[in-house]
Amino acid sequence: MSAGYFVTGTDTGVGKTLVSAALLLLLARRLERVVGMKPVASGCVESGSGLRNDDARLLIAASSIEVDYADVNPYAFAPAIAPHLAAEEAGVRIELETVLNHFEHLRTEADCVVVEGVGGWMVPLGHILTTEHLAKALNLPVVLVVGLRLGCLNHALLTARAIEAAGLHLAGWVANAIDPDMERVNDNLRTLTKRLNAPFLGAVPWVDNASPEAVSQFLAAPE
Repeated sequence: MSAGYFVTGTDTGVGKTLVSAALLLLLARRLERVVGMKPVASGCVESGSGLRNDDARLLIAASSIEVDYADVNPYAFAPAIAPHLAAEEAGVRIELETVLNHFEHLRTEADCVVVEGVGGWMVPLGHILTTEHLAKALNLPVVLVVGLRLGCLNHALLTARAIEAAGLHLAGWVANAIDPDMERVNDNLRTLTKRLNAPFLGAVPWVDNASPEAVSQFLAAPE
């Protein structure tokens, strides 16, 4: 089993956080110490301890060890906008070295670190930097969350190809129902299963107010 996984998605809002938290719960059944990480987050709220992000908090709640918030989410921005725009507005430059330092600290504390990316695979983090650069720097096996809606076949296959082109291993993919009215869901799943050269980790049905515990019932952890 890998010392960590990088969770990406076919787009923003496809359920990466819920899947990441669910994977943490599943991995904790095999490993004693697992922890989540959300290196870059927009849409954070002010607290007595600084900016905090709901996605990062969910990952912390699903982790089996206690760690500093700053290690889980080193870059937190208030506006719910693209991270490179939020960073520019805050006068901050997102640095790979900073993320890697926090990741390495988490890895010394845990057996496995589940790192959730931001948005899709090519979301900008700076003038040149993208989520892909972050994933390559971490050099972790990738789990792809496919948001099931019209257009997901193209989005999933393009993302899988980009992951392969980056020289990273696609450790598995998850289908997450984000459109309750999507037609021919099973046909789309069959197409993805045939065309994605990676293990199918499970399909999450449409559920209102889903929790990591509920989502974990439909998934298998990557090997």
